[in-house]
Amino acid sequence: MTESILNWYGKPVILASKSPRREEILKLAGFQFQIHASNYHELSIEHERPEKLVQTHAYHKSNDIAGYYDDAWIIGADTIVVKDQIILEKPKNRDDAISMLSLLSGATHQVFTGYCVMNSQNGSHFTDVERTDVTFRKLSSDIIEHYVDNYHPFDKAGSYGIQDYSAIFVHKIDGCFYNVVGFPIAKFFQQIRLQLKSLL
Repeated sequence: MTESILNWYGKPVILASKSPRREEILKLAGFQFQIHASNYHELSIEHERPEKLVQTHAYHKSNDIAGYYDDAWIIGADTIVVKDQIILEKPKNRDDAISMLSLLSGATHQVFTGYCVMNSQNGSHFTDVERTDVTFRKLSSDIIEHYVDNYHPFDKAGSYGIQDYSAIFVHKIDGCFYNVVGFPIAKFFQQIRLQLKSLL
């Protein structure tokens, strides 16, 4: 429970996401919230910087849900994986997933998560982004295929979820682990404490 530490000013909190990983991370920090998944379609924006792209998606997810609530906090988020300026979103199929993991094998990539907090009463909001660098060990083709065939990476940016079997892929992480899972809870928590009042 975070009520004694975080002041939500009597408003309910709505998570505009169907991601079970984001739900688990927010619950880990003691947040109380409802889930109302956004139907916003994450269109790729050519030449958009990753830092800006994830914040844009997070904003639109929050805004998509805000109209359903007269007076609530809406949280939207978006995560992408980037390797050599190539944005790796969710794989389209098995071959796409194998291709992505082969690209990440033995190399360092970046994970960006953007988030938005919106006051549905007046539309006030802020967005921010977290970056984590992840280095994979060299992956053999049989390991990659085993993972794709048994761990269903098709709803995960970059075709992997660091909290599952793909943990064995990782050589090192530079930055927030939970950002790679799908939500940078430490940065978000501190920002809520400092900035939420400004959105009233």
